[in-house]
Amino acid sequence: MFEKIRIKEHMEIADAKGQHVGTVDEVEGDAIKLTKSDSGDDMHHFLQLDDVEKIDDNRIYLKDGARIPAGLGNKAVA
Repeated sequence: MFEKIRIKEHMEIADAKGQHVGTVDEVEGDAIKLTKSDSGDDMHHFLQLDDVEKIDDNRIYLKDGARIPAGLGNKAVA
């Protein structure tokens, strides 16, 4: 288990396959608030801390099957 205090602003978040999902804006309670810049709808989205598999250096990996809000990680590709 990781400590949520290890999650810092601007850390990258990747899915279980290592694909970019978003960037941390801040931690609010038991959720990670993502920056608007990675969102296709220019809104903040949230991921649950329970969906985090591990933290490796400056990257957060999500568990396989984690619920990822639609439109995240797509803006940079578009």
